[in-house]
Amino acid sequence: MSIPEKTEQIRTWVGDFGREYTDRNGYDPAELDGLCQRNYGVTRTAINELCLENVPRDARILEVGCNLGNQLLLLQQMGFSNLHGIEIQSYALERARTRLPGAELRQASAFEIPYPDAHFDLVFTSGVLIHIAPSDLPAALNEIHRCAKRWIWGFEYYAPETAEVTYRGNQSLLWKTDFVRAYLRQFDDLELVREDRFRYLENENVDTAFLLQRKP
Repeated sequence: MSIPEKTEQIRTWVGDFGREYTDRNGYDPAELDGLCQRNYGVTRTAINELCLENVPRDARILEVGCNLGNQLLLLQQMGFSNLHGIEIQSYALERARTRLPGAELRQASAFEIPYPDAHFDLVFTSGVLIHIAPSDLPAALNEIHRCAKRWIWGFEYYAPETAEVTYRGNQSLLWKTDFVRAYLRQFDDLELVREDRFRYLENENVDTAFLLQRKP
């Protein structure tokens, strides 16, 4: 399946730049926990538990932009068993499939999630929304919202207002903003369950972990 080259960002991520990112960012659960411990002083497992403590371990979960499946591997270790992912980059997807033979992984983008409405109990992103241009972000959020039956979970860079960040010497590849506010502004049927912000120990950057749910 070929991915429509809809945006400048997609064209970048499906090419050599994206492949190089994949080669740099393969972590098993212990390595991912160690990375977060160094960044924030807390493991990624502990961060996940804050948001997911009331999510059943058999919930149907989709990661949008799973790359090598680092996050899905950690969720698997935490006991989650019904795992799915989509990824635009074929190189990353092939490698993710060898790491996660029990998960369903498809090649697709956040703009065209190949599943029916409300198909997943929970849909999430981790460091993916930041790479979508602000003008395109509402379309991606709409697809995530469409496929999520109950919860939307995110882990992204945070800023009170949208700000572009130079990424590895490149422009138009990374923006940080208040993604919780972006979701709540766009969808009046969502409410915030919890949000936790984590400041980096060695710089002033902040990440946000948040869980939204559809209102009863």
